[in-house]
Amino acid sequence: MADKISTTDLKSKKSDFVIIDVREVDELDGGVIEDSISMPLGLVIRNAKKKQIENLKGKKICTYCGTGYRGNIAADELVKEGFDAVTLEGGYSSWNQ
Repeated sequence: MADKISTTDLKSKKSDFVIIDVREVDELDGGVIEDSISMPLGLVIRNAKKKQIENLKGKKICTYCGTGYRGNIAADELVKEGFDAVTLEGGYSSWNQ
């Protein structure tokens, strides 16, 4: 299981992370974390397994979705593929609280 990062910690260390939004494109209308990369969960997994995001290895990655479930899956899959990944605890719903 991937580690989680709190909203407070991520906000204070945001520039240290590549932030990946794993929600589907139609879910982004409700807002996104500024400077995040949109890459739906299935694409994250495929890209990692097919070695198509190797440029992110060695960087700290934080994944997020709406509530945390898919973000956690994405971070787990990235960790299995050798990435340094955590997930935002509570997902985007916790970002603006």
